[in-house]
Amino acid sequence: MNYDNLLREKARFSRFCMPPISLMMLPIVLLAASCLRAQKPAHPEKSTQPGALEWKQVEEAMGRSGAVQADGAIKFAMPRKDLKVVVGGIAVKPGLALGSWAAFKKEQSQAMLMGDLVLSGDEVAPVMARLQDGGVEVTALHNHLLDESPRVMYMHIGGQGDAVKLATALHDALALTKTPGAAPASTAPAEKIGIDVGQIERILGHNGKVNGGILQIAVPRSEKILMHGMQVPPSMGVATGLNFQPTENGRAAIAGDFVLLAREVNPVIQALREHGIGVTGLHSHMLEEQPRLFFMHFWAEGDAVKLAQGLRAALDHTNSAR
Repeated sequence: MNYDNLLREKARFSRFCMPPISLMMLPIVLLAASCLRAQKPAHPEKSTQPGALEWKQVEEAMGRSGAVQADGAIKFAMPRKDLKVVVGGIAVKPGLALGSWAAFKKEQSQAMLMGDLVLSGDEVAPVMARLQDGGVEVTALHNHLLDESPRVMYMHIGGQGDAVKLATALHDALALTKTPGAAPASTAPAEKIGIDVGQIERILGHNGKVNGGILQIAVPRSEKILMHGMQVPPSMGVATGLNFQPTENGRAAIAGDFVLLAREVNPVIQALREHGIGVTGLHSHMLEEQPRLFFMHFWAEGDAVKLAQGLRAALDHTNSAR
């Protein structure tokens, strides 16, 4: 075969065996497209967290400012500073056992409301009627204290739906009580309240905050709590609350509530009794939570450190966060 024939055969062979330039570039094009898809998801998820504007509308409906919690809920504190309640000769401060509150959590298009209203006897019926008329459920009504004067009742509430509508209904119900209006935010430095806060926190294994002269410590449960398929965060009333009100000489009155599963109830009662802490109430606060919870209220007055040790012994019988 002469030289010209060889060139013709090479050209014919190249047409079948060598891909065109566009095919050679195809892997590069596909790789670039893949990178773009990784950077920009085809179906980006929308954030379910409420924006500042939405919480602002809830605050306007409530007529007071709330505090956004670390777990995403917004919480409104409404202490009953107007009530002068005495237990065993001790004047109860609002932060110990007289703190009305309400909290909202947003998920998708729905909001969840939970709260606890501290009421005098004559406020119970009108508040209950106004709440139900506005679409807010009453989930419990009972005592938290024993032998207090005057008598105080605690109305637990819940709701699901439009946050602003729920807040409006709650505002209208509170207007039927003597609950004080919103107070300006405090800028006072941390208080020294006459008990060893650091030692109490070390014993209980959790840090607290001093609020209005009361050391308040919240201990979340370890399991997830659900209501109507929505998770209830600890700040919405499913964390054990341990409150210390100093009396004198390193002593304190304590009150609060343990959040318990059924199997924990009697071991906790036993531990409290062994440390001189009285059980003042055992009941539910909600209607359809999963798992089922029981709330145990307590009271004692004595050496603050020893009382903290008693509360720690009771906590050891619960599935609480460490």
